[in-house]
Amino acid sequence: MKVVLQNLTKIFPSRDKKSGKEVVAVNDFTFEIPDGKLIGLLGPSGCGKSTTLYMISGLQKPTSGKIFFGDDDVTELSTENRGIGLVFQNYALYPHMTVKQNILFPLQNLKGADKLSKEEMLERAYNAAKLVQIDELMDRKPSELSGGQQQRVAIARALVKMPRVLLLDEPLSNLDARLRLQTREEIRRIQKETGITTVFVTHDQEEAMSISDMIVVMKLGVVQQTGKPQEVYDDPTNLFVAKFLGTPPINVFNGSVKGGKVYIGQDAVLEVTNVADQDVLIGIRPEGFELCDDGALCCTLNNVEVMGRDVSVVSTNEASVNPVIRSIIDADNKVDLASGVVRYNIKPHKLFLFNKETEERVYFEVK
Repeated sequence: MKVVLQNLTKIFPSRDKKSGKEVVAVNDFTFEIPDGKLIGLLGPSGCGKSTTLYMISGLQKPTSGKIFFGDDDVTELSTENRGIGLVFQNYALYPHMTVKQNILFPLQNLKGADKLSKEEMLERAYNAAKLVQIDELMDRKPSELSGGQQQRVAIARALVKMPRVLLLDEPLSNLDARLRLQTREEIRRIQKETGITTVFVTHDQEEAMSISDMIVVMKLGVVQQTGKPQEVYDDPTNLFVAKFLGTPPINVFNGSVKGGKVYIGQDAVLEVTNVADQDVLIGIRPEGFELCDDGALCCTLNNVEVMGRDVSVVSTNEASVNPVIRSIIDADNKVDLASGVVRYNIKPHKLFLFNKETEERVYFEVK
């Protein structure tokens, strides 16, 4: 089911009676979610991603704009008539019901032509439970399940209705690190097996990038960039997107372009064309540093953290905006801790220039 969001805007009235200033939670959001794809809505708290999800579900009504499921305008349609499955962060399971009863509950409320027989409901419930691999837990209560198992029950309950669109609101936030990894892999498997168009809301960029077909990066209700996860990572449109994606985060420096050369402090780290002389912000991904005895960029060496196949070199530079610089290099490289300094050459495709005032991307070509 294709989902189209057309100039979607949500404005909340002010809680501050003195200022009377309204809060624009989502501002002119236009996007098309292709049929059968998993889309990640990504951004910090307060960026409008959950509000967007709730407008798609019908729990909140947009101030302006339209929502289409396929060719159907569902903007004014009630939640129960949209054909959506919704999974919340806190599972929202009924504690007094068994797993089977929780999964069956949405089917028992169907009326008219949609009403099912007991046999049909049980078949659907067991099929949904089998899909999320909890079919052996059907007689247990939620209190007898782990957090990951409870989340699977919530997903099964959403899937049992055979929804046109599946909506997931930060479904992994309450799980520990190992369970989060396992459950996000399960969500991706389930989505691929069912082919249901899915919207996944998260503030965790690693989650979004690992399972999404496309991501939408938001800030203060405004869409900053959309695209395939790797493409957005490799080609950020502004400094916010560049900083939000990536672990460890991108290293940012105060710098300048003079005479076709990019400078960090006094070090000319790259030769470029098509860029006027100006002060800039320079972003370099952690994997963009190449250890070299006579490298262009000189930094003060703080520490070396061994991570197995890779090594994280922690250093500082007067031009760095970040407190420290983290560069990821191959563990085969040997760093001389006694020297007190480390020198790098910079991979051109891992370096980005940004306007110092607007923080928008400044594009260049390498000489």
